[in-house]
Amino acid sequence: MSPPTAHTGSSGQGLEELLEELRRRKWVLHLFGGREAPEVYAAVHRWPTCADVIVLRDEHRASAYRVPLFPGTDVFSPKVVTWQYHATPVWTLRAVLTLAEPGTPGAPLQALRPQPECHIPPELRHDVTIRPTSTTETEGNDGGGPPACA
Repeated sequence: MSPPTAHTGSSGQGLEELLEELRRRKWVLHLFGGREAPEVYAAVHRWPTCADVIVLRDEHRASAYRVPLFPGTDVFSPKVVTWQYHATPVWTLRAVLTLAEPGTPGAPLQALRPQPECHIPPELRHDVTIRPTSTTETEGNDGGGPPACA
């Protein structure tokens, strides 16, 4: 798979700006299927009791979901999600980046059966490269941490 392209959809931020926002928010990038030519790009943002995940399959297909974190939870093969969205990469990134933070009004809480697009096949998961996207700059920390999912 080649990297997703910079389509903007009908209006607003394009793919490059949205990917930069993931980096700014310190999501962790996972490249599945080989470092040189990954087949699937995924990114994860962990909260204390859940994780937001985005899976970019190609320039036309992407999925995002919020998965509760229990001991042994596999965020790339969830058994339950509290929110999911499937569309083009631009629209999917927009959706996940505007999702209400866990523990705030409007944050999703219902248990849903994940669609098949919420899973990364086991055969792709043998060769994975993990890249933190945070900058090397030190940022202030108030010590409070992010809110919980429930």
